[in-house]
Amino acid sequence: MDSPRDYYEVLGVAKDADSGTIKKSYRKLAMKFHPDRNPDNPEAEAKFKEASEAYSVLSDEQKRATYDRFGHAGLRGAGHQPGFQNSDEIFSHFSDLFGDLFGFGGGGGGRGRGRGGARGGSDLQYRVMIDFLEAIHGVSKEIEVPRAVICEPCGGDGAEPGSKPETCSTCGGVGEVIQSQMFLRIRTTCPTCRGRGSIIRTPCKVCNGQGRTREASKLTVNIPAGVSTGLQLRLTGKGDEGDRGAPPGDLYVLLEVREHDFFKRDGDDIFCTIPVSYPQACLGAKIAVPTVDGEEELDVPRGTPSGKVMTLRGKGAPRLGGRRGKGDQHVQVVVAVPEKLSPEEEEIIRKLAGLQNESVVKKGFLREFWDSITT
Repeated sequence: MDSPRDYYEVLGVAKDADSGTIKKSYRKLAMKFHPDRNPDNPEAEAKFKEASEAYSVLSDEQKRATYDRFGHAGLRGAGHQPGFQNSDEIFSHFSDLFGDLFGFGGGGGGRGRGRGGARGGSDLQYRVMIDFLEAIHGVSKEIEVPRAVICEPCGGDGAEPGSKPETCSTCGGVGEVIQSQMFLRIRTTCPTCRGRGSIIRTPCKVCNGQGRTREASKLTVNIPAGVSTGLQLRLTGKGDEGDRGAPPGDLYVLLEVREHDFFKRDGDDIFCTIPVSYPQACLGAKIAVPTVDGEEELDVPRGTPSGKVMTLRGKGAPRLGGRRGKGDQHVQVVVAVPEKLSPEEEEIIRKLAGLQNESVVKKGFLREFWDSITT
């Protein structure tokens, strides 16, 4: 018995090819040698099987690693039998891929289908605007979300009260049919009932046979402390309701935080700017500083330059993601210059200028600074 060909050679890819390249190559071979395109061609069928076998190994990380180390013998030692034993096996391995290749299979942005072709509910997204301090401390918000719900008059089956849906004779109520082509079986949506598994002869007048109506649902969203703009909260089962017997979708609440006039935030840290007087900067002072949790006392040392940043540890935003504690608050101290001076204040400042031997307007800088950059 001839030993099987090298799987990389079969697919025409290099041994370091990534999964995308392997899949792309297999797609081309499957399309080229598919039995439907090559009826009564045993050679094409054999190549199709060979390519499928190679892809089943190289698309599986564990099997590929074993094959790379030990070749075909290593796969047999690990219990892998070359080739597919029957059409069910090849279908179970590649139903998703063939659905993508040949246009079969369902789509959807919800929960798929339950038994009898019941459609799962779709996921929804809802934006919520909150204030800066609400984001820091956490808050509960009442929201009103338009969502699909089960139609009350018909109970969700879509039939006018007094009548009932009829089981689809094409799929027997399953919502899907299986098409057999050579050794390949492809599962597709029933063309008669379009996946519902039933036929509605007399549609409900309220929901037009859809089984669901749209209404605004009031929900409470508990927003944890420490959130920020862009964070998304998931409310399981609060999206659109599905058909009767199918699961609902989820609601994703996207948060947007308003900016604050005084506080700025970067990650878990809070930033602010505090004005101090010239005497306070020169002589030192204890000043009250607003934080997100109330006032805190900040010690301004003697000789503090304008623009200096000091830190209040643990006075920032709560940390999310299972991390304990809070960030810090960084306070920038800026010397405030009064726009107007009283005669007494002006006299004192002129005396100070004289004591510092500075004519105030000379070169536009303090003399020490000017001398430091010109010598």
